[in-house]
Amino acid sequence: MPSRFKAAAAQYPITAYRSWREYAEALEGWVAAGAQAGARLLVFPEYAAMELISLVPGHRNLTLADQLAAMQDFAAPYLDLHCSLARTYGVHILAGSFPVKRDGLFRNAAAFISPDGPPAIREKRIMTRFEREEWGISPGEDAPPVECELGRIGVAICYDSEFPLLVRRQAEAGAQVILAPSCTDTLAGYWRVRIACQARALENQCIVVQAPTVGRADWCPAVDENIGAAGFFAPPDSGFPDNGVLALGELNKPGWIYADIDPAAIAAVRTEGKVLNHKHWPEQF
Repeated sequence: MPSRFKAAAAQYPITAYRSWREYAEALEGWVAAGAQAGARLLVFPEYAAMELISLVPGHRNLTLADQLAAMQDFAAPYLDLHCSLARTYGVHILAGSFPVKRDGLFRNAAAFISPDGPPAIREKRIMTRFEREEWGISPGEDAPPVECELGRIGVAICYDSEFPLLVRRQAEAGAQVILAPSCTDTLAGYWRVRIACQARALENQCIVVQAPTVGRADWCPAVDENIGAAGFFAPPDSGFPDNGVLALGELNKPGWIYADIDPAAIAAVRTEGKVLNHKHWPEQF
């Protein structure tokens, strides 16, 4: 069984940059800070990559569709940068999701990157109204949990966390940790995702990690308003806090939020908890 490890969830401010170098240095600062704090897993939010549109000349005058097209020039260097930082600092990174064009359609894709292996791409499965009606983002492909030295880790990007069966499939495939990168523009949106994360942690007896974008970015209409707080959520049962909250950030304050994740404690609550939601799931059918 994988050993206990520290993880970090970003409350990540969407920022305008003047050059790729400035962006790369800022991202390295985030990764370095997380690694120096002892985190072995760093989780960035949904659509954190959209800040790169600030590097496109005349980006304020581009339509939403044109911004998606312009973003594709950054797709490869964005992934390469995260892979390089994972190797340099010896950490696992869930990169901020990127609207990648695949088969002629745009998908909301997040890359899970280990220090010594190829990136594992995980795509958002269910689109919000904004994504499907205004932005033109298409559903991605289903995928199993990522297997790495930290264990089996699932990914449920933002709205996906609100659909129990999507997360359940990953739990049944062995995931003990679910990463939920998010991007919400209202307090209600933040709470929808947070409540969903806590519900998924309860019913699957696992750890769910929420990492949101924060702050205003009027120059990028797709992510112009960002409200949220990072959190680590567990089942409210034996070995975990009574309210199920392992760690919680201050609303809209940029920075890392940390918590220790113990796979042994997750395994124990699934077999010896006061209730056995994970085991008893099939009985509802």
